[in-house]
Amino acid sequence: MTTTPATELRTFTALNTIRSDLLDVYAEVHVPLLHLPNYAVTAFGERVDRHSTEPGFTAVLAYADGHPVGYAYGNTIEHGDRYWQRTSPTPADKYTEHPAVALKEIGVRLAWRKTSTARSIHDVLLATREESYATLMVNSAAGDGKAHALYEWWGYEDIGQSQPSPASPVLAVMIRSIR
Repeated sequence: MTTTPATELRTFTALNTIRSDLLDVYAEVHVPLLHLPNYAVTAFGERVDRHSTEPGFTAVLAYADGHPVGYAYGNTIEHGDRYWQRTSPTPADKYTEHPAVALKEIGVRLAWRKTSTARSIHDVLLATREESYATLMVNSAAGDGKAHALYEWWGYEDIGQSQPSPASPVLAVMIRSIR
């Protein structure tokens, strides 16, 4: 039986020192999809650059032996945000009337999957937040539905669908209480 090295979780509120680590992990996590325009590393780089300038940007990276093995990042979304405007059907007011944290990306290198690394990263990110709800979008077909099922296991529930860009697949919008 092999064991994975222990990870150190670090929290960041600025992108400049971690951008290359994020891109490296993203590229490995999404290898089978990188040929698709929405999943290209350059497209991800543009998204993370934009998200990092939005209110409440926070990223958590996991490192093992000094090398990045996983990440998650998110930012605050307010009532009327384009995130909610693109969600159909319109989410219930209880989810949108106060700020929420949108988990924009989460990824873990293959060797660290099924080690609770993703859950640890997720939980540390949410522990830094003051919002009442966390929301995310997931491709329900990803991993033959395993990603969607994992988020349900973490307490998220479906509240609608969204297609953030013409190059993006239709995504399930999920939400859960943070507290």
